Amino acid sequence: MEKLTGQEVPERAEYLRVILGELTRYQNHASSIGFLIQEMGASGTPLMYAFREREKILDLFEELTGARMMVNYMRFGGCRVDASAAWLDRTRKVVAGLAGFVDEFERLLATNEILMARTQGVGVLRADLAVNAGVTGPMLRASGVNYDIRKVDGYGIYNRFSFRVPLGDHGDVYDRFMIRLLEMRESIVILQQALKEIPGGPVMSPTAKIRGFRPKPGEAYGRIEAPKGELGFYLISNGGPNPYRYRVRPPSLINLTVLEDMCLGSDVADVVLIFGSVDIVLGEVDR
Repeated sequence: MEKLTGQEVPERAEYLRVILGELTRYQNHASSIGFLIQEMGASGTPLMYAFREREKILDLFEELTGARMMVNYMRFGGCRVDASAAWLDRTRKVVAGLAGFVDEFERLLATNEILMARTQGVGVLRADLAVNAGVTGPMLRASGVNYDIRKVDGYGIYNRFSFRVPLGDHGDVYDRFMIRLLEMRESIVILQQALKEIPGGPVMSPTAKIRGFRPKPGEAYGRIEAPKGELGFYLISNGGPNPYRYRVRPPSLINLTVLEDMCLGSDVADVVLIFGSVDIVLGEVDR
C-alpha cells in the first residue's frame, strides 16, 4: 500500500518495525527448535526453555500493542502507537539476556550425539531443487543459497544494519536447525543496533488516512523476510477504497511443497523430523 500511495514512513516507525520484526524472528526460531527436539522424542526441557524466553518477548508485545500474539500494530504509513521510553528500556534489558540463552541452547543441543545422529544427512534438500520450488527463508539458506530479502531488497531501513546471513553446507535437518540458531544471534545484533540508534519523532505519517484511503489505480508487490521465509502481498488498485485484487504469498505453503522430495529414501521415523524442520504455520497452508 505504501508503494501504491508513495507513503513516507517516519524514521522512528521504521526502527520500531525492525525491532518488533527481529523480536518475532528470535522467538519464532527458539520455539521451532524446541518443537523440533520435542518431535524427536526428547523431554520437553528444550521446549520449555524456549517458551521461557518467548514469554519475555510476548510480554513486551502485550505491553506495546495490547495483544500477545495477534499484534495488530503496523499501519499504512507507520505504526499504531509509539513506544514509551520505559518500554524501550525494558526491551533493552530483555535483549541483553538473549545471547546467554542462545549460548545455553547451543551447548545443550548442537553437539548432542543423539540429535546429530537423527538429523545429519536426513531430509536433504538440494540447492537447485530449493530454488526451483521457490523455497525461501532458513530452509533455502540451510541448502547453501545466499538469499535473504533483508539484504536483497534492503526494505525499510535494513540496509543500515550490519549483520551476517548464515548458510548451511548440506541442506539436511541439522543444517536447518543450526541456521535458525545462528539467525537468532544475528537478530540480537540487529536489535542491539536498532535499540541504540532509534530516533525520536512521530510514528505515523501525517498524510496517512485510514478511512477513505484511495490509492491511485495500479499494482504493487511488497515482501518481507518473515521468520519462515518470503511473505509477500500482491495488490491491485482500481482507485476505489477496497483492493480490486489481493493475493498473499505465504512461505509455509511454498516451503511445504518439497516435503515429499525430502522424505524419499528416509525411514518413517524420520518423516516427523523432516516435517518439523520445515517450520510451518498451518493457517498459511490450509487457508
